[in-house]
Amino acid sequence: MGVYWLISVPKDDGQEQWNRLLESTKSLSSCFKFNLPSLKVGTLDALMSLSDDLQKLDQYTEQVMIKVYNYMAQSLEESDKDRLRDYTKANNKDLLSYCGTFQWDMAKFPIKLSIKEIHDIIAKNITKVEKDFKTKSNTFNSIKMNLAQHEKKETGSLLTRNLAPLVKEDDFVISSEYLVTVCVVVPKSNYKEWEGSYWKLADFVVPGSSKRLLEDGEMGLYTVTMFRKTLESFKNNARDKKFTVREFQYNKEKIKSSAAEIDNLRKAKNKAYVPLIKWLKGNFSEVFVNWVHIKALRLFTESVLRYGLPATFMTAMLEPNKKSEKKLRDKLHVLYGNLDTNAADPQSEQFGDIPGVYVSGDFFPYVYFDVNTSFVEAAREM
Repeated sequence: MGVYWLISVPKDDGQEQWNRLLESTKSLSSCFKFNLPSLKVGTLDALMSLSDDLQKLDQYTEQVMIKVYNYMAQSLEESDKDRLRDYTKANNKDLLSYCGTFQWDMAKFPIKLSIKEIHDIIAKNITKVEKDFKTKSNTFNSIKMNLAQHEKKETGSLLTRNLAPLVKEDDFVISSEYLVTVCVVVPKSNYKEWEGSYWKLADFVVPGSSKRLLEDGEMGLYTVTMFRKTLESFKNNARDKKFTVREFQYNKEKIKSSAAEIDNLRKAKNKAYVPLIKWLKGNFSEVFVNWVHIKALRLFTESVLRYGLPATFMTAMLEPNKKSEKKLRDKLHVLYGNLDTNAADPQSEQFGDIPGVYVSGDFFPYVYFDVNTSFVEAAREM
């Protein structure tokens, strides 16, 4: 994926003109015909106004498209990451093939309509996609966030993680009015000290009641049983010895409820995942198709504004070879530099910032726009 160049020049001798372009650029790029329909032109004032509107719609559509693509790339499960290229298509074609074989979609954008009406159709399409995208992404993000918060509690240090999956009911004194079993995190380096003194940390601690349940990293999890009335004193004295009493009470019903909640969130995520990816895939294609039609509208509009009527011009798409962009520009300048006297003076201000004439401060004697698909590679490298 890269940057595809759309260019337009006045048509002169038909096939020979096309052949000259092919022959001159064959070592520097791949060249494709970019077919434009005969659109309703309207008045010059209307076209000039549309030029600005189309530029804004172009930028807006590109932003929505990149958001949809990036979210799709980020949302794919690891097992599906290698399918991203298959999901990055326009009308079931890879992006280069779609652009290189571009045909105006008469069903979606009837050419009996004015350019302004076609502009409005595309604007409505993209606005709807963006609105739906916000709704769907927010819903999925909420599910993922809730699940991540629950799963985070299941991992990490013994000092912070949920202890419920690590313990059993038999590890605790249950339903006693006077006795309570607590969980204590002890550094490995302090095992000997703990085992030799835990019953001395407070009155009424049951000797022989401590049991090491598991080890994780540099810490171990112990249980110990004592009278309830001595618990606060035990906590304070344990803290002084670098033993951490966890605020955990074994509750069978709460543990079941928590496990069920995580299970339900996982099911909700899995249930939402497939329809979401399907929607993202379909609407990436939809937005890309609309975007290329905007490029076509801009190419047509700017060509009429520069070359006048009748609207007869040769339009092409070039895919520059790697590191050949400057040589390709030079070759196009040789071919078409005669189209305007200002081509010899890149600093000419005759055209100001008119789209299709100046791009990033460079002047071109031909109408030029690009279709920049480099966001695809950028996302894959994230």
